[in-house]
Amino acid sequence: SMTIEIKAPTFPESISEGTVAAWHVLAGESIARDELLVDIETDKVVIEVFAPANGRLTKVIKEEGDTVESEEIIAQFEAGSIDKPITESVSERQASTADVVDTRLSPAARKLALENDIATEGLRGTGPPSSADVGINFDTGAAGERVERRVPMTRLRASLARRLVEGQQTAATLTTFNEVDMSPIQRIREKYQQEFQQSHHGTRLGFMSFFVRASVEALKRFPSVNASIDENDIVYHGYYDIGVAVSSERGLVVPVIRDADALGLAQIEDQVSEYGGKARDGKLSLEDLQGGTFTISNGGVFGSLMSTPVLNPPQTAILGMHKIQDRPVVEDGEIVVRPMMYLALSYDHRLIDGQEAVRFLITIKDMIEDPARVLLEL
Repeated sequence: SMTIEIKAPTFPESISEGTVAAWHVLAGESIARDELLVDIETDKVVIEVFAPANGRLTKVIKEEGDTVESEEIIAQFEAGSIDKPITESVSERQASTADVVDTRLSPAARKLALENDIATEGLRGTGPPSSADVGINFDTGAAGERVERRVPMTRLRASLARRLVEGQQTAATLTTFNEVDMSPIQRIREKYQQEFQQSHHGTRLGFMSFFVRASVEALKRFPSVNASIDENDIVYHGYYDIGVAVSSERGLVVPVIRDADALGLAQIEDQVSEYGGKARDGKLSLEDLQGGTFTISNGGVFGSLMSTPVLNPPQTAILGMHKIQDRPVVEDGEIVVRPMMYLALSYDHRLIDGQEAVRFLITIKDMIEDPARVLLEL
């Protein structure tokens, strides 16, 4: 057997350090090659480190919560053959959810349970229980005592907080609202959904692709909405990289659809759903999140009827989509029921003036209400 040093990954230039988020194995435990050893959280993404070989984790140098630099040694590992039953129990522990909860506790939770003499059989959490679950589930103190938990912010949340405050302090943010009748797109979806899925390998036609395409067409007409402010310079981008806000367990992330002007509706839908899956599994890479010249945020999935989306600096504008709701509207003097959606455009008033923002939003509204315009680029 030989000793291998486990190191933190090489971080990209924009990231100076990370935090050990979770060890998936305790010191002394065996693990098979390529099984998950530890999660390291950086400002932007969570990076997974896998076992370099079959063997045993002999020593943990950086505990959960410790700060680590790029390529810093975080543990020692002893390569060697491992008994087959152990290999099975490790992979079973990672694969099975129906298993006894005890085997699914994270190392931190197991340690906490051992230290505090807690029976872990009765613990039920969402997903694999974590140290937080153990902390919540056992009674700490006399009856009637009011318990508080203080937990440091995750790096992702802290960095998002910093950027939001920065954005609010530097940009002069205003929001303009409008509403859009979604029935034309609903009709297209009803009429062509089946054909669309057959000719595009099962891709479903959603609303997002129409909004991405409509945004691109509007951005072509209003270049300052596709620009960034860099200190005293305005940077006009000659390409359309559209960030699509996706919610994940770790908070809101904004993966970027590159060169969206060159993609068809099916390709856009594929990218949106691929990013959605990656966000759910914590598999988004830094490259997925970098850049972006304009952002679309959909609060409608949570039922939000109206909101003022917050800028994603250094971008100058963000489009907020909301819940589609049947409402009475007046058409040709008659009251009719239509599936309506409020749209919000938050914009940086340092670069975009009010009438420009309003015209930009109306351009999107017109395209969504008459989708042929999107395809004909009118």
